Amino acid sequence: MVNKMKGELPLVSVIIPAYNAEAFISRTLQSIISQTYGNIEILVVDDGSRDKTVEIVESFAQKDSRIILLKQSNSGVASARNLAIENSRGEYIAPIDADDIWYPQKLEKQVQCMLEAGQSIGLVYAWSVFIDEEDAIVGQYTPHHYLNVLSVEGEVYPALLYTNFISSASVPLIRRVCFEKVGGYNHKLREQNAQGCEDWDIYLRIAEHYQFRVVPEFLIGYRQVKASMSNKCQIMERSYNLMMADFQRRYPQIPTHIYHWSASSYYVYLAWKSRASGDYWSTLIWLYKAIKLDYTPLLLRPVYQCIIECLLKIAAKPITSLIWQDHHSWLQFREKLDFQKNSVAVSQLTTVSDIQSRMYQPYKLPWQPHGRIMWQRWLKVLQLCRSLSL
Repeated sequence: MVNKMKGELPLVSVIIPAYNAEAFISRTLQSIISQTYGNIEILVVDDGSRDKTVEIVESFAQKDSRIILLKQSNSGVASARNLAIENSRGEYIAPIDADDIWYPQKLEKQVQCMLEAGQSIGLVYAWSVFIDEEDAIVGQYTPHHYLNVLSVEGEVYPALLYTNFISSASVPLIRRVCFEKVGGYNHKLREQNAQGCEDWDIYLRIAEHYQFRVVPEFLIGYRQVKASMSNKCQIMERSYNLMMADFQRRYPQIPTHIYHWSASSYYVYLAWKSRASGDYWSTLIWLYKAIKLDYTPLLLRPVYQCIIECLLKIAAKPITSLIWQDHHSWLQFREKLDFQKNSVAVSQLTTVSDIQSRMYQPYKLPWQPHGRIMWQRWLKVLQLCRSLSL
């Protein structure tokens, strides 16, 4: 535990926006109340849910007085987080989405880092693992990426423009004074049908005034839920463009190519989202937009594999539509196949400890063309972080 008497430990306000979150909210709350850091309050904002979210939260609140339930009509995630912050008392704010989880020492490690840092540090982040609907860890984790890219500290504003290295809303621990300085989450994005980048936006606004620190450990489970994303991708693009246009207007001294690199990477991200949801036309469109801004995706073999797959799936659609009447039916069929493949390897499940231990084993710098270019770009971005004064 952090080296202070319990009575001296700062209060952490955990804030959770929840909308139709009955599938995972129990696991999220359980991960919070199981934290090794105990001086917390937990504010759940029900954002007009129509399922059993409220009943589940109330059942937890009856057993744990630290849990406070707030309610509002459906107004969006930014508005829900702002309501929670307004009703919170903590010196630090710790957001978490209603389907993610924290591993036991998440808050303890971040509070310790914050206490050891000076007042110039406004935000402490950590590393995330991707988890599926059953909390199993999925994805690949390369030491070079985490130790050299997802460990940037100090003045991070240009790096954060280039890529959202914090990755999700459930990661940071933020000083309360940061919100007093820069305001709350941008609820106006929802009014413009442009939700999706509220977290990235607040991180950038905080980075204008404060430095960041990292706890180089995997402390967050970032849930990946299979669902149709095509419509959401359009909204996320609008959110990204509005956010970046605002920052570009305010800081014209940042080179334009930083924004192009950032947008290209974001379009590739939207392409993978669309592909996972079975929207193959949109996948091709996102890839086209990415390559138009930056040629480097053309150096990746998976991009070509994705293009070929999409073209084949589009060509085969008249036949598959005779078997599966709608896209939802196709997703259900594909999930059954995935379940059968995953069940074979169930005894080889990866743990957080396994991934953490791999981070400090010997590794090589990227040697393939794409990896070398991205590493050189990152070094240029870090140099910009050191030289730029906002």
